[in-house]
Amino acid sequence: MSRSDHDWVRQGKLIVFEGVEGGGKTTQLQWCSDWLQETGGWLEGKDSSSEKKPLVITTREPGGTSFGAKVRELLLGESEHQSTAPKTRTELLLFAADRAQHVEEFIKPKLAQGAIILCDRYTDSTIAYQGYGRGLDLKLIEQLNQIATGGLESDLTLWLDVDLEVGLKRARTRGKTDRIEQADIAFHQRVQSGFRSLYQQNPHRIVQVDANGSEQQVHASIQEILRQRFSQWSNKLSQTS
Repeated sequence: MSRSDHDWVRQGKLIVFEGVEGGGKTTQLQWCSDWLQETGGWLEGKDSSSEKKPLVITTREPGGTSFGAKVRELLLGESEHQSTAPKTRTELLLFAADRAQHVEEFIKPKLAQGAIILCDRYTDSTIAYQGYGRGLDLKLIEQLNQIATGGLESDLTLWLDVDLEVGLKRARTRGKTDRIEQADIAFHQRVQSGFRSLYQQNPHRIVQVDANGSEQQVHASIQEILRQRFSQWSNKLSQTS
């Protein structure tokens, strides 16, 4: 029995938006959610009246669950005294705890329902920020990510690559910045280097998106990437049916 274009959705897909501050992750994630819900993404230009559009869900790390929302405040909330901010290893473990809860309570059940999950940050952020940025052991972080996710990787990660100075300027013009956004430029340079290394090491999973242009230009680039990836997933599924 042949499968229609939408059947691959039943398996669910995890699409992650990553990058340094000011790359536009949150805006692009929401725009993609709207686009997918309105058009089905890969159904554009087709007679989609009989096609089932996907269940599209947005989430974020930290803070994708009620438990995670409390962890997010501990991690990113402003602290009156620097001594009360989490120490480096504490920060790493809090991110891991948030992720473990998020994967078990939210991500896995939604994937089982066939949802397309658009997630603002995931495992790569921990490697980039706590590994490259804070200088913690990368092997330790990989082990914690493995424990927290049970080995669940993204199906696709969109790395919104923005010039660091441009990104930080954007982030700071938004108004109030969180604890990590307030870190010095050297920290953010190390984080950017981390994302670049991850991209080079994982070309099958991570796609680079030039985020220096206008929001509309970036969105158009992401749409094209997603159309191509949807087609690949659909073709792969039809070959195995």
